[in-house]
Order: sequence, then structure tokens, then C-alpha cells
Amino acid sequence: MNLDAGLMLSCMLGIGFLAQWLAWRLRLPAILFLLLAGLLLGPVAGALAPDRLLGPLLFPLVSLAVAVILFEGSLNLRFDELPGIGGAVRGLVSYGAILAVLLLAAAAHYLAGLGWEVSLLFGALTCVTGPTVIAPMLRTVRPNARIANTLRWEGIVIDPLGALFAVLAYEAIVSRQQGHALGVFLAVVACGGAIGLLAAGLLAFLLRRQMVPEYLQNYATLAAVLLAFSGSNALTHESGLLAVTVMGIALGNVRGVHIDDILDFKEHLTTLLVSVLFILLAARLEWPLPGRLLWAGTAIFLFAQFLVRPLTVAVATLGSALGWRERALIAWVAPRGIVAASVSALFALRLEALGLPGAEALVPLVFILIVGTVVLQSATARPLARWLKVAEPEPNGVLVYGADEVPRAVARALSDAGVRTVVADEHWDGIRRARMDGLATYYGHPATAHAERHLDLAGIGRLLAMSTHRERNALACVHYRQEFGRQRIYLLQNERAPEAGERAQWGERLLAPPLFGAEMTHEAFAERLEQGWRIKSTRLTPAFDWPGFLQQHGADTVLLFGVEERGALRVASVKRELQPQPGWTVIALVPPGGERAKRSE
Repeated sequence: MNLDAGLMLSCMLGIGFLAQWLAWRLRLPAILFLLLAGLLLGPVAGALAPDRLLGPLLFPLVSLAVAVILFEGSLNLRFDELPGIGGAVRGLVSYGAILAVLLLAAAAHYLAGLGWEVSLLFGALTCVTGPTVIAPMLRTVRPNARIANTLRWEGIVIDPLGALFAVLAYEAIVSRQQGHALGVFLAVVACGGAIGLLAAGLLAFLLRRQMVPEYLQNYATLAAVLLAFSGSNALTHESGLLAVTVMGIALGNVRGVHIDDILDFKEHLTTLLVSVLFILLAARLEWPLPGRLLWAGTAIFLFAQFLVRPLTVAVATLGSALGWRERALIAWVAPRGIVAASVSALFALRLEALGLPGAEALVPLVFILIVGTVVLQSATARPLARWLKVAEPEPNGVLVYGADEVPRAVARALSDAGVRTVVADEHWDGIRRARMDGLATYYGHPATAHAERHLDLAGIGRLLAMSTHRERNALACVHYRQEFGRQRIYLLQNERAPEAGERAQWGERLLAPPLFGAEMTHEAFAERLEQGWRIKSTRLTPAFDWPGFLQQHGADTVLLFGVEERGALRVASVKRELQPQPGWTVIALVPPGGERAKRSE
């Protein structure tokens, strides 16, 4: 089937989106569906032939895409965060990673028959996990906080470090293959490192002095990355990947430079590039794989899963505070991801052109390991976590942002009803009072980088933004919309917009549905509490149902929450009008008159 090149590229974008969407819905790493889509389009259906579609542009486009992916991953390595990540993570990303590289290289050499050069490159590529595959798996597995933090930090730190190690191994192979002396390899490393540092320093200078307008900063960063990559390659052959890796690490650690917007842009761009790139790369695979490669890849996967990972975790976590159950789950979870797939494909293209024996086996072996680890671990990690008793319960808890009287009263009622509740605020007085009430607290805004490291969200699955600061509420809603999902974010309005001021409320309403009805605001809630209204929890029965509750406490009663018999929390909002059933525990704001009537009876 011959399709127009423009139509084919457009279809790849659409299919890439569908793969990403399916991964989001099923809470699985997107790489699995992207590779499957590429295999179906390419070798299975024969609809996509990347070499014919792009011709001589294939290698440059793949190179530039990998350069952006490596830069984006390297931006996340912050040296000032390394001392606080714990001994287990430091062991996993240092001597544990080196041990994994050596063991995986030995497996590639003895099981697949690859030369030591390609085997070491394979080991360097496949010792890397990465946040893009760890994050969706952790959302599905939901282990306890110590396991989740260990795996998450391992992925964040080892992603750029593993990429750097793989690039250095690749540079050494290319130098030796081309007959270059050690001095040429050192020159390549020095040139790539120098250009990366220079590009990062120049870009940081421009950003710090605000010499680039905000709307052009993402454009400038992308241009700088691609120019650094291409310029370094032009000066010293094959040094570009090292340059962009060093550039990302350096820029991410420069003080006084705000790169959050750049990170967001690069993350979105990387998602697009990865979606197209993986489909292209998988479409180039030969299918079915030659029997030797299939069996060798399967053997390497089993060796990595059942020997390499457990051994490296045992060595790296020796003497740590982790229990044996926690170490066992960490030893099971190590999915490979973006860096391994994209960089291996780029290296294979170049090494095949140089005529290096075994280079053609690099991509199939890496992809087999990726698919094997993602499929097996996604299917078994959650049951294993439950069996080991290190899994968190269903995320039915609530994060309450705000610590004045109104959110504290709501948080106390939820906590008394058995719902895990954490109160977060930047104001110490409110946090102090919440602690005196026996509530779990976090002192600070819940959308900060500090909160990502220190706010314990184990068992938490909803946000109630209830502070007196509208803008900070909006920031929390935007941040946790990705963490919990849009349908689990709620906002207590700070003011009810008059007709003339409705425009000011649209953005806020789009972020989250208003809590407790369209007429309820923070001020109105506080006024009711001052007037003697109280939050009351009552378990409904067939004899005393919700209409009976209203009859006793008055029609002005405001329903806040409902807790089902099995413990599931229901939140009253503009988008969801609750219909409490017998067996529910209702949490409602009742007027003082209803209480007096009850006492008089």
C-alpha cells in the first residue's frame, strides 16, 4: 500500500496520540502501545516503510529527535537533590548501576553472541529505567511511600546518568571502529562537554538577564539544543549527543534560572517526538524476528528480570532502612523505556553504517527487553505488592489545601469519618491549629517541588482547594489535575461572581467544579460557622434516611460528603448532586435551629 508521505506522517501522529491515550486510560507505559503500533503498521501490515518514506532524512530526523529526548531527560538531574534521596537510591544509581551494566553486557555476550563492544553498549543502554515508564506503573501498583520514592528517584537520576554512560560507550566504540587513537576519543569527549557547557552557560545568561522574552524562551531553548548538537557534530564527529546531555545537566543545575516553563514545553515536545519516533523504529524491525535473536532476547530478558535486578538491588540496598518485603518489590520493578529504545535505535543505525558486527541485533534485543519487562511487571507488580503487604489502599483520601477555620472543620469531619486527610498550607498558624486537632499536615504549598519530595500522598486521591487565596487554589488545581485526574479536583469558591463579573470566574470554573453547590463560597461557609452552624456526620438507615435527616435538621442543610458502606467517598459539587442511600454516612452542614429542635424533643 503506497500512501502519500504527508498523509502517512499525519496518520502516525494520530496513531501515536491514540497509543498515548490508551496508555493513559489503562495506566500502562505508552511505549508498549507505541511499539505495538509500529510493528502492526510496519512488518505485519506493510503499510509503513520508514526507509522508503523518509529516505536520506531518516537518520538526521532520528538524531535530532533523540537529541531533544536526551536533553529533556538530562534537565531533570538536580545535584542539590542527590544528598536527600537516601542511601538505597544512591546505591542503585552508582555501584548498583555499574554492576547491572556488567551483568547485562555479559548476558548479551554469552547468550546472544555479541562482541564485547556491542555488549557493553547494550548493558549501558538497558540499565536505565526512567520516569516515563516508572510513573504510570507506580500509579497502578500504588506501593508504600518508601518504595514509590525509591523507584521514582532511581528513574529520575539514572535516566540522564545512564544516557551519559551510554553515549560515552558509543563514542569509544566509534573511535575504535574508525581506527582513532585514545587522544581522538578524549578530544570527542572534551569537545562535546565543552560545547554543552558553553551552550548551557550562554542560554542561562540570556534567560537570567531576561534578554529573551518569555514567549520566545521555549523557541530559543529548542534552537540552542539543536544547534549545540549539530555544531558539536560538525566540529568533532559524533560528539553531539554528549553535548546535549551535558547541556541539559548543566542548565538544570544553574541557579537563578527559571526553567519550569522550558521543562513543560520539552515534556510536551518529547511526548510528540517519542510517539512518532517509536512507531518509526518499530516499523523498521524485521518480523517475525530470526529465531536466534528471539530466543537470545528472551533469555536475556529472563536473566535481567530474575538475576540481574534482584542481585543489583540486594547489593545496592544492603544496610538501608528498607525491609525485605520492600526490597523484594523494588527488585521486581525495573521497566526499560525511552532512553533505551530511542538511543539504541540511533546507535544501531550509525554502527551498522560503520559495519560493526552485531550492531543489527542491538535494537531487537533492546525492544524484546522493553516489551518483556513492561508486560510482565505491569501484570504482576500490583498482585505482588499486595502479597508482600506493601501496597497502599485505594486512593480514597483527601488533600485539603487551606488551614483556616473552614478547611480545618471540613478536614476534621472527614478524618472523624475514617477518611485519610492531609491539610496543606503556607501559613504556620493554621497548620499549627490543624496539628493540635490531630490532623496530618504539610507546611507549604502542595504544588511546589519541595512538596513533590516531602508531601506524603499515600492513599490520597482527591484535592479540595479551600484556601482564601484564589490564585493559589487555581495553581493547586492545575498541578493535581494531572496527579489525581480532572474529575477528582474540587474548588471552594472564594467569591460568588456578580453578573457583571462573571468573566473573572470562567478560568477558575474550568479548573475544577465548585464544592457544595454554586451558591456556596468560602465567605458564606465561614459566616455559617460563626452563626452556629455545625458539620454533622450521621449514618443513614432505612428508618432514618436522607429525607428524614432533612426533616430533622431543616431544608437549609448543606450536604458536603457521603461515605458509602464500603468506604468510598462521594463529594457534593456542582457537577455531582448526591443522592444519599441507607448505609451511607452523610457529612452535612446543619443550621443551629435543627440542633435545638432535636434537643427539645
